[in-house]
Amino acid sequence: MKRLLRVACLLGASSIAPGVAAAQDVAITNARIIVGSGQVIDSGTIIVKGGKIVSVTAGTVPTQGLRTIDAKGMSAMPGFIDGHKHVNNYNADQMKSLIEAGYTTVLAGGGPAEQNLALRDRIEKGEIGPRVIPSGQINLRQTPAEARAAVQALAAKGVKHTGEIGLTPEPAPPQSEIEVLKAIVDEAKKAGVQVNVHAVSSPAMVAAIDAGVTRLVHLPNKDFTAYEQAERVAQTGSIVAGLIAFGAPNVDTLSAGPAAVQWPKDNTTRFRDGKPWPEAIAGANRDPKGRALGTEAGYTIVNARRIWDADANHQTISYSTDQNAADLVVLEHELKSFSLMFSMADIHRIIGPNAARFVGMADQIGTLEPGKLADIILINGNPTLNIYEMLKTKVVLKEGKVVVDKR
Repeated sequence: MKRLLRVACLLGASSIAPGVAAAQDVAITNARIIVGSGQVIDSGTIIVKGGKIVSVTAGTVPTQGLRTIDAKGMSAMPGFIDGHKHVNNYNADQMKSLIEAGYTTVLAGGGPAEQNLALRDRIEKGEIGPRVIPSGQINLRQTPAEARAAVQALAAKGVKHTGEIGLTPEPAPPQSEIEVLKAIVDEAKKAGVQVNVHAVSSPAMVAAIDAGVTRLVHLPNKDFTAYEQAERVAQTGSIVAGLIAFGAPNVDTLSAGPAAVQWPKDNTTRFRDGKPWPEAIAGANRDPKGRALGTEAGYTIVNARRIWDADANHQTISYSTDQNAADLVVLEHELKSFSLMFSMADIHRIIGPNAARFVGMADQIGTLEPGKLADIILINGNPTLNIYEMLKTKVVLKEGKVVVDKR
């Protein structure tokens, strides 16, 4: 008993575990367990051994010999997964911001493969941060043969994802881009590389899918997606990594934290770069006089729901942010937009198993189930109620290691 109290006191003294935290055999007791698949256990126990979840059980089970974390009053969820974020250089503040917000896995959105690999390796060796899945750049301004060689070069480095490959959105991608993309997709299948494509119009999204792409980085923000286009996403087993709040205005929120713009506190509606909304939106939709319309926000929200509804299994929408302001407020910004169209159970699926599927790790993360990696966050509240309860992460375990403890 004295030993357990001493461990608890040591953990309470530090919010971020320094250095390489050792994986421990852990019992999380008295937790509301949000499995991620739709199941919620009102009060249960999670047993972790060797960095993996051994059991998830309602009520209590024997915990002798295990380090016990009493989660009374807290909820256990799978660690959040961001399917597209630019993190190719190590930034201690950014990594701390991510892990404390509850993110345990991030797919690097772009940048040189070497930098992404170096970032992954630093974190795996004990630096603070979520698991980083590296990607590598491949552009469409080359011949199909050169593109195939670029894919093989990534595979040779051990990189299993392309960064976002940008297709021309309007009026539609030219055939020259499509031919190169087809070569990338074909070679990637042979090399075991996932192709991630930036397609921000419905024609570009469908063109990418027709070329064999199944991972779309952004929702269309140039137009409304037709029912038939949404059905095309579902029929091909494709999935779109949200970024639902692109274009959605903020009012005096993203004002603190690493990499954040210090916004004036004047109650002016602003875009995510701190400049007045909607004129500052990157690639803004504009009228004939060049005035920004702000339609991006409405398009993404409606398109997300339409693409979601096209699939009876609801596997077509996942989660990403593509923002580098303070991650807790970025999380709030995204979840606010999701909450307009999706239930809390939907949101848990989107940021959990769907996001795990998007990054190619559905068999390892995204739900709290036996055999999966023990990426677990403990939230001080009940995230089945509303999105604000998802902003209260207190404890983070990554592969069974306590890396954050703010109790």
